[in-house]
Amino acid sequence: MCSQRTRVILGVGGVIITVAVVLTLPLKGTFIRRCKGFKKYDCEKLWSVFQQAYIGKDPCNIPMEAYDPLITEAPFRPACNRMMFWSKTKNLVQHFSKKREWFFTLEKTVLGSVLRALTWCGEEGSNKTFTSGCPGWRDCENNPVDSFWRRASAAFADVACGDVTAVLDGSIETPFDPKSIFGSIELKRFKSPRVRSLKIVLVSKKKAVSNCMSQSLKDLQRGLDARIAYSCTEMTESQFNECSSDPEKCGPCW
Repeated sequence: MCSQRTRVILGVGGVIITVAVVLTLPLKGTFIRRCKGFKKYDCEKLWSVFQQAYIGKDPCNIPMEAYDPLITEAPFRPACNRMMFWSKTKNLVQHFSKKREWFFTLEKTVLGSVLRALTWCGEEGSNKTFTSGCPGWRDCENNPVDSFWRRASAAFADVACGDVTAVLDGSIETPFDPKSIFGSIELKRFKSPRVRSLKIVLVSKKKAVSNCMSQSLKDLQRGLDARIAYSCTEMTESQFNECSSDPEKCGPCW
């Protein structure tokens, strides 16, 4: 079931255009349904805490910290030697980790799972959740969705431990982007002695543009805690996918 809100936009030549923006009610249903796939969570309470981050607020003024109560309600747990991070390789890594369940990504946590691929926002003076007409990163930095993923990424990186893996794209000139979530948030939270090593897997989808000696990865090393062991492996996409062919295998295959 859907209801609508309207926005009045001043068009070219001063013409007033009324736009119907859909308010989609099933977002809660999707959230609760996904949440129930995890044990030991009060899904109704989790939904309530989640909404408190953005309901009735300017959708361009939702800082990362707005989700602190949500992280407290569903804290991330360490998965030593199994945690996998990524940058610009989202689909590749999600496909891989789905088949190789030993590896643990943010998207496998309860919060990462229930909010995966969803859009939401609130509006000042309203107690409703909207799923369309919401601002994105091109509109403002502190929008509800991006702020959540930055906060969740920080919390996930805070519990990284043991040997950590990060999958980057070797098909581009700058596989490591210091402005990305991995570069600006996650990497900075890897701390020794909790994190023993960082293994970069540089995957080239078609033609390799970068290698482990590229300036981009040297920049990554400079941003890493010097006490953490660093290594890098280059692989083709087919080689990387072959690693997922044995779902029972534990540990890396690189």
